[in-house]
Amino acid sequence: MPKVAIVAALEREVSGLTTGWSRVERRYDGRSFVFFERDDMVVVCGGIGVEAARRAAEAVIALYHPALLQSVGFAGALDSSLRVGDIFMPAVVIDARDGSRVEIDGAAVPHQQRSSLVTFMAVAGAQQKASLAKSYGARAVDMEAAGVAAAARAHGIGFGAIKVISDELNFEMPQTARFIDARGQFRTASFAFFVAVRPGLWRRVAQLARNSRKAARALVQHLERYRQELSRASSAKRSGKASSQEPQAAAVSGLSARDRQ
Repeated sequence: MPKVAIVAALEREVSGLTTGWSRVERRYDGRSFVFFERDDMVVVCGGIGVEAARRAAEAVIALYHPALLQSVGFAGALDSSLRVGDIFMPAVVIDARDGSRVEIDGAAVPHQQRSSLVTFMAVAGAQQKASLAKSYGARAVDMEAAGVAAAARAHGIGFGAIKVISDELNFEMPQTARFIDARGQFRTASFAFFVAVRPGLWRRVAQLARNSRKAARALVQHLERYRQELSRASSAKRSGKASSQEPQAAAVSGLSARDRQ
């Protein structure tokens, strides 16, 4: 069984990582999920939003029994120093629905990363980002981490978050809520048609696409280093050599100097 389960929202966020991995479709609680398996890791893409993330997390826990859940994917910056492509690993995840907080497991998170991620229920535009930063003192915002954290806490297993900045503090996100279906999937064709007849959105959507590609590349590079660290630690353990590389520590050790936000 894998040591680490990665829960992402959409396949496009992690497709560069899972290329060539074993693809398995399994059912849990009446729903079908696609899992990508390799060595000590499994990846599931549950859809956008906290409820979709919680469902995917529950499925991967029940079917794979991992030691650690990682909420992985895109996040918006609430701090002007964060740039597109920066890796952000918070020490605290805040659920904007009720203000509850989950501390990231393990002392391996460096002191300089003692910062917060807030999970919000909608795509946050520039004004909403400023409000969230003021209300919660967080440095970044996503839509899934609190759901994954809740599942991990309910089952008594480890939790971590690896996010990449895909939109900066002052970037005004297009209105996309209407294109997210009940399963948390993004209706790309409908959004493309919506944008096609609104020239005023073309430049912003093109910039969003560039940002997303840059963010996905940075995230995949980090996750591949993480996978390699985890694989080396597992090999050392199997060969009887001492190793201090636990899954959460491996996530941090894969950070470059630029990544350490």
